[in-house]
Amino acid sequence: MTIFLAYFDCAGADIEGVETAAPTCRLRDGLYLVQTDETRSKIYHRIKRHLAPDAGLLMAPLADAPKFKGMEPGALKWVRAVFE
Repeated sequence: MTIFLAYFDCAGADIEGVETAAPTCRLRDGLYLVQTDETRSKIYHRIKRHLAPDAGLLMAPLADAPKFKGMEPGALKWVRAVFE
């Protein structure tokens, strides 16, 4: 299982409706954590097809829990549960 940090700059879009076959955690607009057994390429292309054609998208695997502040309520609890 890999956790990816997904960032995109498509105003008003989200990936909640994308069939990621994996749990996601919204950190804030355009910033998500995605937990999946799929490869980075597969999950990247699935999200890319969901977004507007000109949206920027970044997918990066995380080796450890990220440090963060000021994200959506419940995000820290999700991260701690996943990385335990």
